[in-house]
Amino acid sequence: MTQHEPLPPAGPGQSAAAPAAQADAGFGPPQRPSVRPMMLEMAIDAGIPFGCYWLSMHYLSRSEVLALLVASIFPTLKSLYGVLRRRARDPISVLILAGLLFGLAALLVGGGAKLLLIRESLFTGAFGLACLVSLLSRSRRPVMFYFGRFFAAGSDPVRRARFDQLWQYASFRRVQRIMTLVWGLVFVGEFTVRVVLIYTVSPATVLAVSPIVLGSATLLTVLWTVRYAARARKAGAAAGMQASTQGL
Repeated sequence: MTQHEPLPPAGPGQSAAAPAAQADAGFGPPQRPSVRPMMLEMAIDAGIPFGCYWLSMHYLSRSEVLALLVASIFPTLKSLYGVLRRRARDPISVLILAGLLFGLAALLVGGGAKLLLIRESLFTGAFGLACLVSLLSRSRRPVMFYFGRFFAAGSDPVRRARFDQLWQYASFRRVQRIMTLVWGLVFVGEFTVRVVLIYTVSPATVLAVSPIVLGSATLLTVLWTVRYAARARKAGAAAGMQASTQGL
């Protein structure tokens, strides 16, 4: 996803509709994500832990707990690699690091096979809940605002300041809140589905299916986010053009 610079806030001579156009134009990743790499990653995330589980059950021990611990090695190392590779304090690296810490904490607590399976989605569920909780206060900025600012402005202080200024516009605030609501519902829903799977199917099936459920939900939500942001920018640009025409 590439970065783009949000339009500057409206000047004194512009109508009220122009800031709305600029606010909508200021959010989000402008390009459609590549689906194929994400699908490949889903297959890897499902296949390697399942393979580790199967090998452990057949060649190490018949203990499901041990097999699940072995299966957790790959996702844990992958998360650690993601943190080390980024080497930056941004929403994505914070998300990866928090997920890693959640997983390690669950491992230290121990427990049976069901707890070890649930821990894989503990953080996504917590993140989804955090998104929903951030919407309770109308005066505070929701979680997805900070992800939008990262993709729109990166670490550039000038662009970040200009992005922050867009919060004064109602249309911009509405876009942020709707996106935060959708992401929150998706991740809380994914956690709920995983818990249902854990109590209805075998651990091997959970290992194989859960990464696909999470990956598919994330992919579809990313695609929706891109389309929704594009529609918001288009509607905002149309409103600004109409306002400019009426001002002539």
